[in-house]
Amino acid sequence: MDYMGSTSTAQYTLMGRRPQQSTQLPSIGTFDTRTSSAPPYSGLLTRSLSLSWRPSTLYRAARVEPTQSLNMSTAYPYSSSNYLNNIDSAKVPPIFPSARQALYTRYTPKDWHNAQMTNYLASDKIRAAAERLRSDAVRLAREKDEQAFKNNFESSRRLGERINDIEYWKGELEKTKDKMKRKIDDVEFKRREVERLLGETEKPLRIAQENLYEREKRQGIDLVHDNVERELIREIDTIKLSQQKLRQMLERLNTQNAINRASLHELERDAQDKFRARVLDSAAHNVKTTSRGINFYQGIETVDNTFSVPETWTRYTEENIRRALSEMSQSDELMNAGNQLMSATNSDMWSQWNHVNVSLENRVQEEHVAKNKIQSHLEKILQEIFDVEQNIEFLKKTITDKEAFLQVAHTRLETRTRRPNVEACRDPAMHRLIQEVHDLQAAIADLHGKLRQEENAVQHLLRAKSTLEQDLAIKNNSLFIDADKVMGIRRTFTIAGPEKHSITSVSFSHPRGLITA
Repeated sequence: MDYMGSTSTAQYTLMGRRPQQSTQLPSIGTFDTRTSSAPPYSGLLTRSLSLSWRPSTLYRAARVEPTQSLNMSTAYPYSSSNYLNNIDSAKVPPIFPSARQALYTRYTPKDWHNAQMTNYLASDKIRAAAERLRSDAVRLAREKDEQAFKNNFESSRRLGERINDIEYWKGELEKTKDKMKRKIDDVEFKRREVERLLGETEKPLRIAQENLYEREKRQGIDLVHDNVERELIREIDTIKLSQQKLRQMLERLNTQNAINRASLHELERDAQDKFRARVLDSAAHNVKTTSRGINFYQGIETVDNTFSVPETWTRYTEENIRRALSEMSQSDELMNAGNQLMSATNSDMWSQWNHVNVSLENRVQEEHVAKNKIQSHLEKILQEIFDVEQNIEFLKKTITDKEAFLQVAHTRLETRTRRPNVEACRDPAMHRLIQEVHDLQAAIADLHGKLRQEENAVQHLLRAKSTLEQDLAIKNNSLFIDADKVMGIRRTFTIAGPEKHSITSVSFSHPRGLITA
């Protein structure tokens, strides 16, 4: 049947048979619900009922775009996501009806029923795929949530271990710091002791030098290089040598304390860094998902501002502690050496001090003995001078007496010279008078000779007396210097003993008694 004509809204011409519409719909029997694919969606789309009927409208192409990609084919090969993603447009070829009545009867009820069944099955398939997707999403969310909690727990545990490590090494540093501070105080105390002992050696040195200077004031034969002077020179040398050793020890103690302070500075800096690291790690450890101030920092995981690894981090602190312990050991050895030096210095100075005192005491005793002997000889000289002077007076009186007898004999001879003539006889009386005169003159001459000898003896005695008196003055001066000045200076100073560093008294012998210094 051929239709030819037109309406007010469309023109069409139909010639021949009516097109077979059944070929335009898919076969429902060919759809397999067990597979993951669905038939083309072209048979599901119909003309929109909201449009007014116009033959020229016919059917429009439709395309469904999913709002979200459901790419689950890899994990679940039987998922319906491929089906959802592969829905293509449904195109219906235009139909040119041959009659107006054919426009109302395009499909059969069977086609309609099949189309509905196809929609139901497709919706069930899509709903099952969405349900599986939802289950997978929930499972994935739970897995990721569990992984997130596990990672957070592991990070917190590692942070806790790190905090424990920091606390441990910080505690070790604090203990080492306390030991180092006490060691610095001990070294400083020992340095002050050495410095005090060095200052205390100045007075014995000055005393020994003053003793030598005072003994230079000795006079005459007493200005001798005796044992006291040798011991004083040895004492000065001992004190100067001890001062040199003490200065060297003082310098070593200062250097050691400077090294100790540098080591303490390293310990304090390390401990301060660990304190700051502990504070920051504790703050990081206490951060929770409910904490305030948490934020995103893009790329923070790529920032690497580290300077060490756990091995070098531990080695750095161990090296600081080892260096500090080594310096403390060196400080102990140096303090022991300082104690030995101080003990040796005290012992040497004490021993030499005693040697000088003993030598001085012996010298004072010798001078005292010499003085007593001089005084004894001087007394004898004085007595002898007195006796000789008495004898001289006796000789003078004797000469005077003999001169009187000589005058008598002279007078007799002169008187007999006036005898007249033959009476002037050389008689025995005259011979006797002449012999008497000769005897008296010889006696007077002998007495004058003896008188001169006595006077010479007196002069010798006087010179001996002067020598003894001068020697006695020298001995008195030496005794005054050694016993009063030298011992007096040494009595005013007390020196510590070598054993317990206690103040010990020193005893000296003195001509006037026992002197205790």
